[in-house]
Formats: sequence, structure tokens, C-alpha cells
Amino acid sequence: MLRRRLACLLTALGLIASAAAAQAQNAAPALADVAAPPTALRELVARYTSDRMAIGRRYNAEYSSARRERYRTFFRDWQARLDALDFEALDTGGRVDHVLLRNRIGQELRLLEREERLLQDLSASLPFVTALLALHDARRDLEPVKPADAAAALNRVRQQIDAATSAIEAGLTAGRGGVEQKEKGGAAAPPLPALSKIQALRATEVLTSVQRTFETWFKFYDAYDPLFSWWVAAPYTRVDDGLKAYTKLLKERVIGVRPGQDEPIIGNPLGRDALLEDLAYEMIPYTPEELIAIAEREFAWCERELLKASREMGFGDDWRAAQEKVKTLYVEPGRQPDLIRDLAREAIAFIEERTLITVPALAKEVWRVEMMSPERQKVNPFFLGGEVIQVSYPTDTMDHDDKLMSMRGNNPHFSRATVQHELIPGHHLQGFMTERYNPHRRAFGTPFWTEGWALWWELYLWDLDFPRSPEDRIGMLFWRMHRAARIVFSLSFHLGTMTPQECIDMLVERVGHERATAEGEVRRSFNGSYSPLYQVAYMMGGLQIRALYRELVDSGRMTPREFHDRILRNGPIPIEMVRALLTDTPPAREFRPSWRFDDVR
Repeated sequence: MLRRRLACLLTALGLIASAAAAQAQNAAPALADVAAPPTALRELVARYTSDRMAIGRRYNAEYSSARRERYRTFFRDWQARLDALDFEALDTGGRVDHVLLRNRIGQELRLLEREERLLQDLSASLPFVTALLALHDARRDLEPVKPADAAAALNRVRQQIDAATSAIEAGLTAGRGGVEQKEKGGAAAPPLPALSKIQALRATEVLTSVQRTFETWFKFYDAYDPLFSWWVAAPYTRVDDGLKAYTKLLKERVIGVRPGQDEPIIGNPLGRDALLEDLAYEMIPYTPEELIAIAEREFAWCERELLKASREMGFGDDWRAAQEKVKTLYVEPGRQPDLIRDLAREAIAFIEERTLITVPALAKEVWRVEMMSPERQKVNPFFLGGEVIQVSYPTDTMDHDDKLMSMRGNNPHFSRATVQHELIPGHHLQGFMTERYNPHRRAFGTPFWTEGWALWWELYLWDLDFPRSPEDRIGMLFWRMHRAARIVFSLSFHLGTMTPQECIDMLVERVGHERATAEGEVRRSFNGSYSPLYQVAYMMGGLQIRALYRELVDSGRMTPREFHDRILRNGPIPIEMVRALLTDTPPAREFRPSWRFDDVR
């Protein structure tokens, strides 16, 4: 009896201990773990962000001159505020925030200048944009509308649209990009310059935005002001129809869009001078040509490693054949979410067993899986991550060839290389931590930190023998080559030395992409949803963190866990500023990027 009671007591104590352990694991973190030391300029940066967003909501018409002028005044006022601060009295964190805010404001002003140059370049083909945006700006200024005047203004706009449409059509018929325009009444107008496909694409983007603004303006008054509706409804419809027809003309006759087909990949090349400006803003003290050379070196390393894996698999030096074999090892339809789940748990266990970084219990609990639509898979042929990992895998409506390409491109060995990139310790953990530590620095977010961090873990886990087999190594090398190729093709495109088709061919021929996934990658790179340097940022940001790891961890100054925790807790900022914080090296007031991270071997 006593033995039985003792056994029951021990069991109860064990259950209590287990419950306590579970409760401790899920308990709120200690206050000391939550409270990051505030920087001197934290509130100032937060105020800048809030004020900037307020102005953006008030002056919400893209391409409006009133919007640009208000932003210019705002940014220059903030430059004056920063000038008035006692920079020398700030600690390292405060100086970093000061440098970052000044850097951000300078880039904002440069982007306004680029927008103005864009509109000047398109002014001959979009002569009516200023008048339409002026209607919206007057409404925002709460000026009383004069319906008869508004109707007359729209009548003039429709005449301008008709003239521009006729000029484009006549130029296309004549085999030229433009002919002399004639205003109503027969007076000759300046000739309409030939529009390239790139210019036509830029024009359609402006038109789409202006159409939305114009519709908002009309709906504000229509039906609420009977006199407005009486005067303006018919002219509005004529202008709206004209804008749509003009946009359709540019898309189909100049750009080459075909109904029922994907749009051709045109892109918007930035040019070398603007690339150099953007690199300076991102604190990358390299030229585009130097970055391409670094990428080619990394590419060559991947090719050498591919040969090693290929030989282990019995394919000799034919690494393409080995890669093809790996692509055939896909899971059956319906099982991809299970694969992603298992790969995510494996990656988390791997980093926790080695105490590489702190992973909060809540971060492990809240991530989840969703499926990506067939439409989105055209632009994102692989899964995307964050708190929600979006799985790209075939649906029953896809063509047979598209199904096979999707499964081949998302095989377990390719996926194993990047699930940790998207979840933990990659993008999901990043987002989790930046919401909780130094959130004001999200104003300075850069893909060199965001994507560089996730790419760093691909490099780091390779060094820690995370790939278990030659098939795993081929999967990781596919993505590593892909990151190097992104640098080469994206910078070359913006320098004007590669076309989108050549970019697609490079991914197919040098990396081993399926053609459909290569087209999706290039389309995503150049469709305007990513900044020009975004694709460069993956590997270059990863190489920056690798150089910093060698400086601080390999030297014994920090443990891996301390190094990684501090990067996340300092927020999403350029890596050179991360280095300043981790080494407690205050930047100068007139800071200029100078860290040649690739020299750290």
C-alpha cells in the first residue's frame, strides 16, 4: 500500500513538474528581456515616421506636384531639425539613428527628383495628367467645386487624350513612334517623340495611378451634388473611357501585350548613376561592376561544390544530370504542406541544439502554412515566408507540364535548403523580433538586412554540415547559385547590358531553373514590386554578416548566440550600422559608407 501511495505521489509530482515546465516555456518573458535600452533619438524617429505617414495620407495622389512640394518641405524641415541637434552628445545608438535618419531623408529627396524627371520624360505622351491631378488637389484643399468649369476642363482633357491617341496610332501605322499632333482647329503641335516599350510601360503605370485618383475625385461629388452630376457625369465618362482606351493602345500596340497571355517582361532599367546613388543609400561602398565580379566568384565556388556532390551521386562531372535526378524526388500532390512542416521542425531543432540563437516559444508556436494561388505562382514559383509560409505547389487546374515543373522546382532537397530561410531563424523570427525590439528602426528597413540575414543562415548552416547528403547539398547549391545569378542579371539589366530574356536564359542554363520558374523569377524582379537592388541584397547582405561574424565570433569576442541575438534586437538597418552598434564604434556626423566587407577573408 505504501509503495503504491509513493508511486502515485511521484507520478503527481512529475505531472506538476511537467506542467510547471510547460507553463514556464509559454510564460511571458522577464521584463529585463523585454526592455531594450532606449536610444536618444527613438522618439524622434518615431515622430518622423508618424508625420511622414500623415502627410502621405493627406497628399495621396501619386505623381501630383502638390504632393512632391509638400514632401520636399517636410524633408527639408527635418534636415534642419537634425542639424540643430548636438550630435557629439549622442551615444553610439543615438548617432546611428541620426545617421540613418539623415540618410533616409536624403534618399527621399532623390526619389522625388526621379519622379519629376520621369514625368518630364513622359510629358509629351501624357499632357493631360497635370490637369486631372489638379482636380484632386483642389478637392483635398477643400476648394468649392465649380461644376461648369470642371466639365470644361474635362472636355479639354478628352481632346488631349484623343490627340495623343491619334498620334500614337498614326505613328505606328507609319512605322514610326510618333507623328505631328494637331490640336482641334488644325494648329500644329510639337511632334510626339517615339515611345520605347520601357517608356510605354512607365506611361501605363502613371495612367493606372491617375485613373484611380480621377475616379475617387468624381465619386466624392457625384450624386451628392446634383449640379455637379448634371454637368460632369457625361464628360467624366468620356475621359474615363479615353484613358482606358489609351492605356489599352499603349499596352497592346507598343508594349506588345496579347489578350489572354502573360504580359511581356519589360522592366524599368535604372541606369548606372541611379544604381550608385542607391548603393550609397544602402551603405554598400562598391560599384555595380565590383558586385558582379563578387557574384561571379561565388558562382564559381558553387560550380566546384556541385561537381563534388555530382561525383558522390555517381554522375561524374555532369552536375546537371545530378541536379535533374534531385528534381525528380518530389512528393506527391497534397503532401507538400507535410514536407514543409517537417523541414521547419528539423531546422529549429538543429539551431537550438547548437545554441546558435534565442528562439522564443511563442515564435515557434504561431507560424502557419497556407497554399498559394495558381495566379500568384506565376510570379512566385517557390514558397514565400514570414509568420505565414505560403506553399507553391500544383493545383488540379494547371496544365500537365506546369504541374511537373512546379513539383520539380519544389522538391524536398530544394525546399530543405530554404524553409529555414523563410521561417526560423529566417524571416519569421526576424519579423517577430523587430516588432518587439527597437521598432522605430523599421523606418530604415533594408533588404540587405532582411534578405541578407536569411541568406546568411544558408551560408552558415552549410558550414555547420546542415546538408546531410549530396542531394541536400545540390539543393542548397541551387539556391546559392540562384542568389549569385540574381546579382549578375539584375545589375546587368539595370546597367542596360542584359535583356529580360537573357536573364531568363541565364537562370535556365547556368543555374538549372525550369523555364517557367525562371520566367517567374525574372518577372518578379522587374515588375515594379521590388526595389532595383532587392535581388542584389540577398547574397551581399549575407556576405556582410559573414564578414562581421568572422570579425566578432571567430575572434572570440562574442558567442554565436550573442552575435545573432544582438543583430535581431538592434533592428532592420544597413549592416554597416549593425557593425557600428556591435563594436560600439560611433559613426561620424558626416558618415560615408566605407566598410569593404568582401576584403574580410
